[in-house]
Amino acid sequence: MIDLPCLSTTITGMCHLARSPSRLHLISVLLFSGFFIPSLLGAQPYGNIDGTLLSYLRAAIQGNPHRVALEAEYEAVKSTIPQAASLPDPTFQVTQFVESVQTRTGPQERIFTVSQRIPWFGKLETREAKATFETKAAWFTWQNHLLMLAKQVSLEFFEYAYTYESIRLTEDIRNLLQQLEPIVEQKVSVGGNLNSLLRLKVEIGKIEDKLLSLKQKRLQQSAELVRLFGWVHHELLPVPVWEAPANFTPDGHFLAGGIAQNNPELQSLLLHVDARESAEELARLSKYPDVSLGLNYVDLGDRIPGSSLDRENPWGITLSVNIPIWKEKIQARQTEAKSKKIAAVHHYHERFLALSTELAVSLLAHEDAQRRLKLYGEELLDLAKQSVQNSRNSYENDKATILEVIDSERSLLELQLLYWRAVTDVWKQRVTMQSLTNQPILGKFKATQEEQP
Repeated sequence: MIDLPCLSTTITGMCHLARSPSRLHLISVLLFSGFFIPSLLGAQPYGNIDGTLLSYLRAAIQGNPHRVALEAEYEAVKSTIPQAASLPDPTFQVTQFVESVQTRTGPQERIFTVSQRIPWFGKLETREAKATFETKAAWFTWQNHLLMLAKQVSLEFFEYAYTYESIRLTEDIRNLLQQLEPIVEQKVSVGGNLNSLLRLKVEIGKIEDKLLSLKQKRLQQSAELVRLFGWVHHELLPVPVWEAPANFTPDGHFLAGGIAQNNPELQSLLLHVDARESAEELARLSKYPDVSLGLNYVDLGDRIPGSSLDRENPWGITLSVNIPIWKEKIQARQTEAKSKKIAAVHHYHERFLALSTELAVSLLAHEDAQRRLKLYGEELLDLAKQSVQNSRNSYENDKATILEVIDSERSLLELQLLYWRAVTDVWKQRVTMQSLTNQPILGKFKATQEEQP
């Protein structure tokens, strides 16, 4: 359902901001997409989001506003190619004489001039090449955002899932302690130690406080994910659907090679280097003049009375060139282009090293997470569960204290959380490695497009 007070407040605030028709149109789109479209999708407020990571990723790719902005920017940059490949606009000039120039055939009343500037050999082609490289770089920038968006959604999805597991496990421990409370009260009623009951109630209170914090954290994580979807809703997202991953050993050498070949950020930076090389070539060609070809047509007035000369309006062809004599300006332009090229090359190398290091760190973190997953899942958890059962039985038979029961419950919760923390870390590192090499997320979701349109 739509939160009517929230909707009313939002509409009031947005209408206050609307100062022009374009702003009002934008606000209308935001309101309709944020409030009304999700409500029309059915009873479920988030449409086709069913709790799986795949549904989260599809929602983000479809609705993220920054994705739409970068796509529009790419289309804008693409339109610069035909502009760069075209000749400058021709010039049309009319000269009207205030005092006519008298000639043997008649007075010159006006002159019409049409001229076309033609850049020096190679300038036009180099400008087109530069615009093409910049367009391809913009496309890879757009694709890199899609990849980073998928990565961010995936990482936050697993953190959101971990928080849900933390809430579930903490509630289980609280329920177990609450089930123990009548037993402790009975022991106290027949002369048992009152401190046992007090310590149990304190432990239950601490767990309740932890539960409230975890639920608040889950609300915050849900709101952040909704922001990535480009929606205004603030209802809690569905429970994540996930499980512990199977054991897997990634090929580090294969992944390292995939960074340079497939990472869209590096491909964009490499194309920026190509664009800088074209700019450097343009700066070198700036020392050569451009040529202007023109046509002059002179409009004569009435023939001089008594003249026997043929009267035809004269016309002529003009040729002009600009003279690039300011050497300091030309040298400064060449130095600027060369420096920008050097900066682009080193920026590429810096990002390549950074991404390669991130991959190496991710491989080590993945190995450590799988080690912890095996340790907690196959060895320690069963022992902790057995310890809890033994402590409860011993306490009921007056062979253990309530502190031992609480400690065993606390240890079990800690190990369960460590287990799911390891599960989360394994999935997050796999997503990180796949995003660095532009592979499908978890082998199912391809965030980027295969070819440039």
